[in-house]
Amino acid sequence: MTLPALDYGMILGGFGLFMFGIKFMGDGLKSAAGDQLRDMINKYTSNRFSALLIGIAITIIMQSSSATSAITIGLVRAGLMSLEQAAGIILGATIGTTVTSFLISVHIDKYAMFIVFVGTMLICFAKKIKIQYYGNVILGFGLIFFGMAAMGDALAELKNLPGFESFALTMSKNPLLALLAGILLTAAVQSSAATIGVIQKLYQAGAVTFSASLPFMFGANIGTTMTGILASIGGSAAGKRTAALHTIINVISTIIGMVFLGPYSRLILAIAGSANPMMQIAIANMVFKAFTTCLFLPFTDKLVALVSRIIPEEESVSSKINVDELDDAISLQLPSAAITASQQAILKMVDMVRLTICETERFLKSHGKDVQLEKLREMESIVNGFDLKITDYLIKLNTRPNLSAKNSEDIRFQFDAIKNYERIGDLAMNLSEFYDMVFSKNESFTDEAIDDISQMYALLIDMFDFSAEIYMTRDPVSYEKLLKMETILDAMEVEFRQNHFTRMSQQICTSPVAESIYSDILGTLERMGDHSCNVGKSAVTGLTSDLSDDEIIASTAL
Repeated sequence: MTLPALDYGMILGGFGLFMFGIKFMGDGLKSAAGDQLRDMINKYTSNRFSALLIGIAITIIMQSSSATSAITIGLVRAGLMSLEQAAGIILGATIGTTVTSFLISVHIDKYAMFIVFVGTMLICFAKKIKIQYYGNVILGFGLIFFGMAAMGDALAELKNLPGFESFALTMSKNPLLALLAGILLTAAVQSSAATIGVIQKLYQAGAVTFSASLPFMFGANIGTTMTGILASIGGSAAGKRTAALHTIINVISTIIGMVFLGPYSRLILAIAGSANPMMQIAIANMVFKAFTTCLFLPFTDKLVALVSRIIPEEESVSSKINVDELDDAISLQLPSAAITASQQAILKMVDMVRLTICETERFLKSHGKDVQLEKLREMESIVNGFDLKITDYLIKLNTRPNLSAKNSEDIRFQFDAIKNYERIGDLAMNLSEFYDMVFSKNESFTDEAIDDISQMYALLIDMFDFSAEIYMTRDPVSYEKLLKMETILDAMEVEFRQNHFTRMSQQICTSPVAESIYSDILGTLERMGDHSCNVGKSAVTGLTSDLSDDEIIASTAL
């Protein structure tokens, strides 16, 4: 008796093409619709029902509920989405992921090579980059079904292998074994669609029974949470809560499916018993996920409260100002959303820089009593931490393939903004060190000198706030106002320097250290105003300051 030979090359190669097709199609859709998708997330997740629809849409585009959950965790960690909004998206993702199994079941694989041909022609010969992105989508779509067809033919031989029949029978009699297999395979390949595609092919080939297929499918429901769990490790409490929410929903759904496995199996066979085997699995998947989604949707607020109790909020100051929520998963899956996340992180940095400026003025006026120099140094360290983490994130983001021209421009602008704001933070620390030099010698500034400095501080803070507004709005009218303020600040420096020289000539100044560094203080305040204007210039004109790409990258190594 000749044993059947499995074509492992065809099985592995077909599965590889299937996985590559999912990724290639998703990348093409993200490139073609990335900005629109980001806007959808920002605008249409205000309630649980619209969030549910967005979750379905994102998952269809990404071809992966795992990717959707990773993006959602990143957006929550970045402060761009509440946990309540995330719950709706996660529930929508469970429905969106059923589309792939449905498409596999309608035998599109007959036309796979024609689809591949069309996609390839668009990629090779289209002039417009947008059309090439659509070519990527079409090519990836074709490869999904070509890979499944190739793998399916080879998997059909499994049923003829000695011992496999008894293994399949064991899985039928022991649903927990099939459940575990589905969990492990999905956790390994990071795609529940791929796992369900495999079980569709095995069931079509007669290698497994329908009663064994369903626990395998349920297992994929748990295995797909692994991506989200990994994405939340080391992040904020909000990200961990989102991953926990996704896991709890899917585990409870799976438990429900396993408890009612027998009745559910009979129900699906009664509904779709005349359909082809792959369609039966697809219908089972769609009905199960639609039912559990409808079951959980009214209770999302209670689920959010539950995970909030399980994972308490981090109360430390550092947790409120860190940017650990910048998630690589967002930059991998949706660069346009990653740019929005980094923008929010930069605004956190802006708040810290502004606070540092104000605290240096308090340090001056209280003669070092209300504010300690150590506190100011800690604040500078926090600003530098913002700079290093956000810059590192943007550098990684800038290496992602298929960035649009707008994405690249936004990244470059953000590079420039954080370097100017970081420099303002450094200069603020320089001011506090100048003041400490005076106070450590038990010297002081004259009342007139402090009044002049205070006037420059007031205008500088107004300019700083204006620069942050322009950073967000890119409004040229506001930039013109900022330039006028800079002219006034420059004039102040000249006038107050002259006032200082007059006081020196009249021997009003009696503090040697204060006398020698006063002009440096005025110059530092003026330079901080210049850096505020640099941000406005970059925002409105697209022209950056003198920092080159090499200098930006080199600064991260300091």
